[in-house]
Amino acid sequence: MTALISLHNNVLGRIDSSANWLTPTLARLVFVAVLLVYYWNSATLKIDGSIFSPSAGAFGQIFPKAAEAVLYDVTQMTFFQRVVIFLGTAAEFVLPALLLIGLLTRVAALGMIGFVWVQTIVDVTGHGVKLGGLFDNALTLMDQRVMWTFLFLVIAINGAGPISIDRILRLK
Repeated sequence: MTALISLHNNVLGRIDSSANWLTPTLARLVFVAVLLVYYWNSATLKIDGSIFSPSAGAFGQIFPKAAEAVLYDVTQMTFFQRVVIFLGTAAEFVLPALLLIGLLTRVAALGMIGFVWVQTIVDVTGHGVKLGGLFDNALTLMDQRVMWTFLFLVIAINGAGPISIDRILRLK
């Protein structure tokens, strides 16, 4: 039994001592593998030629009820709607790119947490997606977004890890 405990402690001790660089590195890798393309594709659907020309799809994604009311005519967008669409689109390009390269990583992760919950509010109030609940034996929007938030919290708390521009610039 002593040998088994010793083996356990040795193996997990090595893992524990590498957690400072392993955890943030794996968190960023999981983000890149799971969510980077999702956000990048979402952003590209929102532009019509340039980031300053929002598409009807962007109008419909971010302001679904307003877009439907004017039959998705982008010329009917208000100045406020154009600003929100521009900022949302820019965030979908910039924040994932910062996380990918590990630059201003903690700020980008916190920005993504905010973005995820604004996205969730739009999904529920604008698109009628059911939020669901936690611990209810069903995978719902709430479960998905809480997992995404946890991933970004790991990055925000631990930073980018050793393979990052933050490390090169000695940013915390």
